[in-house]
Formats: sequence, C-alpha cells, structure tokens
Amino acid sequence: MMFLGLGFLLGRGGLGAIDIGPHSPLLEVVATLTLALVLFLDAVKLQISELGKGWLVPALVLGPGTGMIIGLGAVALVLLLGFPWLMAFIGGAILASTDPVVLREIVRDGRIPRSVRQVLKFEAGTNDIIVLPVILVLISVASAQAGGAAQWTVFMAKLLVLGPIIGFAIGGIGSWTMNKIDARLAIREEHQALYGVGLVLASYAGATAVGGIGFLASFAAGVAVVVLNQSLCECFLDFGEIASEMAVLLAFVLFGAVLSGILGSVALGPAFILAALVIFLIRPPVLGLVLSRAKVSWEARAFVAWFGPRGLNSLLLALLVVQAGIPGSELLLATIGVVVLASAFMEHPPVSAWYGRKASDEILEEEREATVAGLFGQHAGEVPRISVDELAELMPGPNPPVILDVRARASYDHDGSQIPGSIRVLPDQVLEWASDGPENRMLVAYYA
Repeated sequence: MMFLGLGFLLGRGGLGAIDIGPHSPLLEVVATLTLALVLFLDAVKLQISELGKGWLVPALVLGPGTGMIIGLGAVALVLLLGFPWLMAFIGGAILASTDPVVLREIVRDGRIPRSVRQVLKFEAGTNDIIVLPVILVLISVASAQAGGAAQWTVFMAKLLVLGPIIGFAIGGIGSWTMNKIDARLAIREEHQALYGVGLVLASYAGATAVGGIGFLASFAAGVAVVVLNQSLCECFLDFGEIASEMAVLLAFVLFGAVLSGILGSVALGPAFILAALVIFLIRPPVLGLVLSRAKVSWEARAFVAWFGPRGLNSLLLALLVVQAGIPGSELLLATIGVVVLASAFMEHPPVSAWYGRKASDEILEEEREATVAGLFGQHAGEVPRISVDELAELMPGPNPPVILDVRARASYDHDGSQIPGSIRVLPDQVLEWASDGPENRMLVAYYA
C-alpha cells in the first residue's frame, strides 16, 4: 500500500515527478525481472514430493476452482464495464491470480497450522502457472498471432513444452554444475548468489530465444532444482529474496506512477463494485466449495477463501496484455489497478491474528495434519502405536526413544506439563523437525 501510494503521489496524477506510461521500457524490464525471480523462488521453495503425494488439493484448487473464478470474473467485467468477451476472459484470468508476494508473510506465520499454510503456499506458488498459459493463449487469439491448426500446434508446443524443457534443463544442469565446481574449488558465497540469479536470467532468455515463454521456463528451472535433488547455496536464496523484494517494491512504485496517469480512463464506481465482487462474492464461495470435503474447521475454510489478494502479479500479467498492443489493454490495466488498490485496503484486516487466536484457544481439526494430502484423508499408512507401560519400560534403557509432545496448541497451553525429557513440537511441524532430527532412534509422539 505504501509503495503503490508513493508511486501514485509521484506520478502524473500527483506531483508529476515520475512521468512514466504503461509502455515504458524501464517498467517492462523491472516487471520482467520481478516476475521471473518470484516464479523461480516459489518453485524452489515448493515441496514437490508432498505435492506429488497430495495432488488432489492442488488439482481441485488450481483446476476447477481457478476456472470458475476466471469465468465469473469475465462475466463481471462484461456486465459492469462493458469489456468484449475475449478481453473480459483475459481480465478474469488476471484477477484469478493469487499474489505470492502478498501471501509471503502469511505462509511464514507459525500461529497458523502448517496444512492450512501449505494450501495457500501451493496455490500462491503454482496458480500463475495455470493462469499464465491461459492469458498467453487468449493474447495470441486477440492479436491473431496464430492462424491455422499447424500454427496453433507450433505455438502451443513452444508455450507448454519447449520453453519449460529449456528452463528445466538450464536449472538442473546449472545447479548440478555449481555443486560440482563448489565441491572442488569452494566458490565464494557472493559469487554463488549471483550465479543463482544467472540461472533465472539464462532460463528466461533461453526459452525466449526459441520462441518459448520465459516465465514458464523460469518456474521450470526452479522445479528442476527441487526434483533433481540439487541444492542452491542458502546465500542465493537469501540474496534472491532480497533482490526480488527490492524489485517488487520498485515495481509497485512504478505501477503506482503509471496508474496515477491512467485511472482517469476508468469508471471508478463500476470498477470498485468489480473489486468487491472479486474479493467478497467470487473467490470465497468457490474456494469454500473446493475445500468442502477437507478435514478442516470452518475457520480454516474462511481463512483460505479470504486470502486471495490481487497484487503485483495481477499488474504484471495485465502489463503483458499492454505490451501485446491489444486494443483496450490500457483500460484493462487501469481496471485491474483499481481492483489491486481496493484489495490492498480491504484484505488488510488482521485475519491471521484472529485465526491464530482460534488455534490457541481451541483444538482445530487441521492441526492434526502436517500435509495438504492429510486434509483430504490421504496418508502413507497406519502409524504403529505403543502403550504407556511399554514406553515406561523403554525410557530407562540404553537407547531410549525420542519422545515428542505433539499436542495441539490449545491443549498444550491449557496444560503445560510434559513427559520428562520430551521435546515440544507442534503437531503440524513434525515433518520439518524430523528432517533434521536424530537418526537410528525410535520416535514416540503423544497428543491429547
């Protein structure tokens, strides 16, 4: 809100200190770098193995759920602002994008059960990979870039196959090469950090050079790092976060300045009604329907359904339409800008604090699950159980078990007593603890 407001103040509609339009080369460069970095980092941080086991939730959230949001958003754009249907569906896809930048602090909030954070994390990390191809295909239709069946086949192959393959190859080979060289020569951390940024730029440029889509390639490069069990220096992840954060803030300022000069072209009343529909009446019911079979409390459903902020990603995707030169694209960008501004203000209330307090006061069903798959009853297998007497016999032995107190937040807060020597671990954080936990030791978890 602050940086959008700063840009708006400095733009043409304010002090006039920044004179920049939607076709500015500077805005294009900053927007491209920002989106490529965000997509790459989101892919690297996704837990692909967990996504593979629990494909049902991402499929439901990102498939039919996203499709319904696109369709309802398009209808609203036609009825309220008179957009042609093709442009309206492009706008609906843009408004279906959930901004991973805005959601970062939410998915880091330890007060919120991990399984709920994972639903939002998967959606934020992969939503644009569903939305982006839809937008690019519709842009191609609107600009008549592809004609016959042969041309469409080539276009789709470049979009969905060639670009991602190039990005995957660059990400996998590049990270493997750095690991080998670092093992031999001990590369300095700052150079490894710059090398990581180089992977993002190389994957984007490589895909673009052959007619593919650089953004999908950047995401595929990040996926390759995870799928191939490669590792990037923590210094790169830290540097990448900082670099993307700086690019994000600069992009917000520039977009604020652009919106300052073009908002006058939008009918603000209908645009704000559109924002209210998208925020209150489109996403919440759709996500509520998607999560209707999940083993979560109504508070969790409300929490996930509420947090679908339109932010920088929506502005970046709208800018792609402007760069394609489609008639009415600047009006669409201005309309999306109004929705983003409204979203920044209306979705700001401390819902995270409210949900966190509920988790501290009550034992919520979702706290029992650490994974997205677990919310839908998908488990690897039954966990063997041990009686209290059997545990008591093992504790004095030469190799006693590691005892984990995994009671829910509310249960532990109401009774802080523990089995002597046990380790307190939140029930939805056992997976993270186990990844660095002791090996060759029996683990015994207890809860109430």
